[in-house]
Amino acid sequence: MNIKFRVLPIIALAMALLFAPGVQAEQPDAATVAAPAAVASPAAATISIDKTSLNDGGEVVVTGKAPAGSQVYVEIFSSDKKVRANRFDGKKDEKTGKIPYKFYITTEMPAYYRILVPKDMAGELDKAKAAGKDWKYSEVLKKTGADAAYSAPAKIKIDNYQATIMASIIGSRGTLLPALDEKATKSESMKLVKGRFRSVGKLLGANVEVQPDGTYTAKFKLPPSQAPGKYNVVVTAVTERIKEGDKETVKKVKSPVVSFDNKISFPTVYLNNAGTSINLLWPFLLCLVISIFGILMGAGGGFILNPILVTLFPLPHTIVAGTVMPTVLFAQGTGIYNYNKINFINWKLGIGIGCAMLVGGFIGPKLTEMITLDQFKYVFGWILLVLAALMFWQTTPGYLANNKKEQAILKEFKKRAEESAKAKG
Repeated sequence: MNIKFRVLPIIALAMALLFAPGVQAEQPDAATVAAPAAVASPAAATISIDKTSLNDGGEVVVTGKAPAGSQVYVEIFSSDKKVRANRFDGKKDEKTGKIPYKFYITTEMPAYYRILVPKDMAGELDKAKAAGKDWKYSEVLKKTGADAAYSAPAKIKIDNYQATIMASIIGSRGTLLPALDEKATKSESMKLVKGRFRSVGKLLGANVEVQPDGTYTAKFKLPPSQAPGKYNVVVTAVTERIKEGDKETVKKVKSPVVSFDNKISFPTVYLNNAGTSINLLWPFLLCLVISIFGILMGAGGGFILNPILVTLFPLPHTIVAGTVMPTVLFAQGTGIYNYNKINFINWKLGIGIGCAMLVGGFIGPKLTEMITLDQFKYVFGWILLVLAALMFWQTTPGYLANNKKEQAILKEFKKRAEESAKAKG
């Protein structure tokens, strides 16, 4: 009896230990056994630059380390200065056969933007350069893999309008359409970036050297006459690309953002709406010569200044066209005063054709932003050629001999010039 009572507590204690939570927790759980081990995320990329300040451009060396075996891309963009970019879609859609007539515009485009790709991608950039004006930015990004690093312009706000000819005539961009979604914004931003910077070399460079262990080096040169202020540099390391049919999944890691400052000093000044800097000395000397010749021809010189500024300086054609208008007023003001003084102005004719120019000046600016730089140069070039041919023809001996009116004008011009000279003497 006593033995029985002694055995029972031992059995109870054994049962308690068997079913106790602490003991049961030591038994492997079926779900725990079946669960796969957690995959460690790839290490982040590191980055450093050899300079934090530049004086009107210069070379910057980017170094760091990415996960071994990854493709490394370097994105550089101006973070302080934003500019306007616009595009008019007047090209027939291959799928629908219709012309969209849509106008896209943003005021948030980085004043400078470039992506550096691995050196072994140089062949793709050469192909794009060989394509000339027909190269497509989105295709080059995809073929080089740089679409994985394309981020800064993809976040800009883009307004889009349904344009019409009548809207352009009355000075409107058209009807504002609903905001673009994320995918459409990224796609349209690539077209705006190409339209803004135009050339392959300005947007892409194949100079990233990557070692097997992931150590990388990239050198890039910020050209002179760029926007002053802060520039951001960030590295994107693509660790894996998984293709499933037409869809591609990209695994990537990004480095922290590092920055450097670009400084400029007078006479170099930054033009906010042009997104570029310019040394004022050269345009000043150029305009001095052109204004003298322009007034001699009875104009402000804008027809000469306009194509020269577009050709010699990194200025958008829209900014050149708008800037030349008020600057010509200075030359025209002094020209009007002096021509009126020697009685060479017919005010009735001047006011009559001036009214037509008033209307044209209202329509012109809106049409200017809807054409590309190439279209602008093409049209302006033909106008200048026609004018040059016409003026040359009017100076030939045959024309002068058969045109008594022209001779009378030349004689009157000579007579008044002589009278003016005597009056001053």
